[in-house]
Amino acid sequence: QVQLVESGGGLAQAGGSLRLSCVASGSGFSISVMGWYRQAPGKQRELVADVRSGGTTTYADSVKGRFTISQDNAKNTVYLQMDSLKPEDTAVYFCQGDIGIGRFTYRYWGRGTQVTVSS
Repeated sequence: QVQLVESGGGLAQAGGSLRLSCVASGSGFSISVMGWYRQAPGKQRELVADVRSGGTTTYADSVKGRFTISQDNAKNTVYLQMDSLKPEDTAVYFCQGDIGIGRFTYRYWGRGTQVTVSS
């Protein structure tokens, strides 16, 4: 069984920074893609950024130039460095992973971590 555990959320002022971490734990798995989604109250969950095993990254237009996703393959960990935060970045941030186990790939989600940005 694979678990994704997030950490690093909290409260920041507009213009400030936060760093999120997500660790994939378990055994016998490989990671294809890991990323971050967010969901604000009353809105749909949306992709923030993801990174493929080869290093290719994708960012939502709203965070380009402000957020940076990175990975440590040895630690099965993905990070999201969030700079120049805005109040509209306030949301629950979920770690997501496309995890290969045997011949199959499964999508896993973390439980989420709250990020609140005050103006």
